[in-house]
Amino acid sequence: MTDTDYNGLIDTHAHLDEPSLTGELKSLLNAAQENRLIKIITIGTTLESSQNSLQLAKEHPIILAAVGIHPNYSTEATDEQWAEIVQLAKHPQVVAVGETGLDRYWDYAPIEKQIDYFHRHIELSREVDKPFIVHCRDAEQDILEMLSEQAKQGDFKGVMHSFCGSWETAARCLDWGMFFSFSGMLTFKKNKELRELAAKIPQDRVMVETDSPYLAPVPFRGKRNQPAYVKHTAEVLAECYNVSFEEICQITTANAQGFFKENS
Repeated sequence: MTDTDYNGLIDTHAHLDEPSLTGELKSLLNAAQENRLIKIITIGTTLESSQNSLQLAKEHPIILAAVGIHPNYSTEATDEQWAEIVQLAKHPQVVAVGETGLDRYWDYAPIEKQIDYFHRHIELSREVDKPFIVHCRDAEQDILEMLSEQAKQGDFKGVMHSFCGSWETAARCLDWGMFFSFSGMLTFKKNKELRELAAKIPQDRVMVETDSPYLAPVPFRGKRNQPAYVKHTAEVLAECYNVSFEEICQITTANAQGFFKENS
């Protein structure tokens, strides 16, 4: 990623290895490029998903990868699998660790197990000098407590993925130097408060994502999402800041390029 790429968009969070996308990747990538995407970061959720994400990055220049164990899958993960994640994280086409974090909405994994793996991801992030990606659902206070403890141990570099939390959470994360990625939820009519919050985030800390195939933005809400649709979230974010679409492309792309540093 270079300074000359600012004319396009970067989808900072997608799940291109999802089985529902099998056989359609070529058309999805063509649509992404037609809609001015220059990079898509595909995110691992298990060891197999992380391996698949890295393989996609190796096969397609537009794709970069993140590797990790999603909190909802932490119970299934073994120490041997985690050791393999650690090795994958060192690959130059892997630009982040995660997604990690905490989830109290789904009862898929004990919170203690999720906390253990969240700690592991943050330490791995420091070890490989790559940022970590935070999933937070119904667990803001837990996340803040963990990050507060981590901040006492040293600096860290993280992004609140598909952020839809409170201003209190955002303010504390800003103090720790964290970034915020907004998904299609920013476009939902009922989410006026989220748009008002987004407008308060410094422009040098924001990015856009799809979380595809989930969370499709308006006007595709309820349908299967894809990276090409990230432009609709970018358009709404531009309105939040009262800037042009071209400006928000430059802002979010510059932020993503600085945050997810690709190694040659």
